[in-house]
Amino acid sequence: MKYLNKNLQSRTERKLKELNKLRPLPFSAVKKLQEQFQIEMTYNSNAIEGNSLTLKETFLVINEGITIKGKPLKDHLEAKNHQEALEYLYDLVEKGKKQTISEYFLRNLHKLIMQETDKEWAGKYRNSNVIIVGADHIPPDAIDIPNEMEKLRKWMEQNKRKLHIIELAALIHHKLVNIHPFFDGNGRTARLVMNLLLMQEGYPLAIVLKNDRKKYYRFLNQADKGNLIPFVNFIAQSLEHSLDIYLKSLTPFSQKRETFLSLSEISKQTPYSSKYLNLLARQGKLEAHKQGRNWLTTKEAVERYIKDRKRNRKINSN
Repeated sequence: MKYLNKNLQSRTERKLKELNKLRPLPFSAVKKLQEQFQIEMTYNSNAIEGNSLTLKETFLVINEGITIKGKPLKDHLEAKNHQEALEYLYDLVEKGKKQTISEYFLRNLHKLIMQETDKEWAGKYRNSNVIIVGADHIPPDAIDIPNEMEKLRKWMEQNKRKLHIIELAALIHHKLVNIHPFFDGNGRTARLVMNLLLMQEGYPLAIVLKNDRKKYYRFLNQADKGNLIPFVNFIAQSLEHSLDIYLKSLTPFSQKRETFLSLSEISKQTPYSSKYLNLLARQGKLEAHKQGRNWLTTKEAVERYIKDRKRNRKINSN
């Protein structure tokens, strides 16, 4: 079955090709981008799970070693542990050898994430049943976790060449949180595993934003009920956002760049209202990404959407 929207797939593949054409990338610029993405990934991934540190505070804790007055020690440790786990993944990618997503690897990754906040259960499967607050899904019994994780390993082996990498990464993310093998840290582990798979194929980090938390959990709930398409495409949109930032930052000034503007500004240059552009952006039909709570797109992206729409109409009428 095809889960990834055809337009989203072609756009992410095109943008990855554009990024690859720029290689070898300037070391200092890439390092700065990676550092920025690591902080944003750590902040957003932890904030989704209730961590109270702001983006700026996360930066200060990780880069300056500063203790934020009035914030729990646990929140500081979560930031440092997540950063260490991310650096571990970057090291794996830089070595060039693709990491097998084995049970051993997953438990080691979870151990890094939880090493200072839950030493007793870091890297260990839960030994009792749990209920996920706000979700309809009830995770498997604790006694079934080893068997479920083995089934996940076999599923990965069977599907890693059948599915597009974005589909594979998103579905592994869902399957991991669906099994919920650990007492805590399941979401953070799943998002890191998903990103390792993407980075091994040359993509930047796909960051699930704190501002999209409700949408993220809604799509996970839908996936629990068998509707996997919205979640896969949500992840693809998050990845496209990262690609846009990389291309904007790394494309030489001598080459043509597209200017991202708010939908209200773009609507003045195109046939569509900002409300309709917002709908297209949310549906993944228009190349756009969020900055804070606002969608940004380019005039050229709208022109491509119009061109694709006309072409599809012509094909359907023949």
